[in-house]
Amino acid sequence: MIKMYTTSWCSDCVATKRALTSRGIPYEEINIEQDEQAAEYVMSVNGGKRSVPTLVSGDVAASLSGFRPQKLDAFLAEAGL
Repeated sequence: MIKMYTTSWCSDCVATKRALTSRGIPYEEINIEQDEQAAEYVMSVNGGKRSVPTLVSGDVAASLSGFRPQKLDAFLAEAGL
């Protein structure tokens, strides 16, 4: 299952959730405003930036900030989903 790191105010997070739901792809949402360890993890995989949404599946992690369907497609392909 995909883990999606988000914030409550992120419009790109809303767009990503909508896109995953419309494709029938399940995900677990983790709000980095409520989980400091999650925020630190997001920064560790994004060069020190609190970039959201960050999607993780297995060893593949990617920021979809500046959401575009092509970014989601690339993540899904790299993750083998």
